[in-house]
Amino acid sequence: MNLAFIGLGAMGFPMAHHLANAGYHVCVYNRTASKAQTWAEQNPSGSFADTPKQAAEDADIVLMCVGNDVDVRSVVYGDKGVLAGLNPNALLVDHTTTSAELAIELAKACEQQQLNFLDAPVSGGQAGAENAKLTVMLGGDLPSYQRVSPLLDCFAQKHSLMGGVGSGQRTKMVNQICIAGIVQGLSEALHFAMQAGLDTEQVVDVISKGAAQSWQMENRSHTMTANQFDFGFAVDWMRKDLGIVLNEANNNGSTLPLTALVDQFYAQVQKNGGGRFDTSSLITLLNK
Repeated sequence: MNLAFIGLGAMGFPMAHHLANAGYHVCVYNRTASKAQTWAEQNPSGSFADTPKQAAEDADIVLMCVGNDVDVRSVVYGDKGVLAGLNPNALLVDHTTTSAELAIELAKACEQQQLNFLDAPVSGGQAGAENAKLTVMLGGDLPSYQRVSPLLDCFAQKHSLMGGVGSGQRTKMVNQICIAGIVQGLSEALHFAMQAGLDTEQVVDVISKGAAQSWQMENRSHTMTANQFDFGFAVDWMRKDLGIVLNEANNNGSTLPLTALVDQFYAQVQKNGGGRFDTSSLITLLNK
């Protein structure tokens, strides 16, 4: 099976590596060509292409992981885009976190060319990608999911077909809603503990064994109290994701007051110069 991987950022680079390491031939493309060249040097069984079209020409399955809706369109459409290179019955899998509207748009474009499509956003951050511990939420048809499942096993600890096209993106939105609320709650809890003169490490050790436990508490509480915010998913990207969430909520009639509030808190972190801090940096707004 020939694969193409489009986008070699913090997530895509290791994801493509895991595929090559599993024995698949992977042709990569990245808008910064030097990254693609570096990836190919580190993965001798793979190769790199100068355009998305060239990467896709011999591929049975193309996987993408870029930045946002605009970035996806820039590599998919046009004379040099992925769709211009794919052969009928190939499968396009988009791991980018995008709007559900884009997923539906891409599925229709693929259908017109007798291609298959899955939206497949991921969760787990750079560490999850590097350690092959990602979670993948997919939208599309069952045969396409079954076709891509062996590839997902190379870099994911959990993947599931959530429904039709767009369901993967909407599930990722649920994920981001949960994270926003949990990080804000953890920030306030740690701030309260410090103001109360408690030993935060001892507090976390105790409450993390009970109902307050969360991934964020286990992995970020110590760095948050140490004012260290260089451990993963950036505020800039979280704001992009929450914008998608709030737009979808407006479309489907959901009421998300906490998510909207936390989005504005992240906007303040950006204003303070913390756009590249990780999402746990919400605590900086409290510890002044």
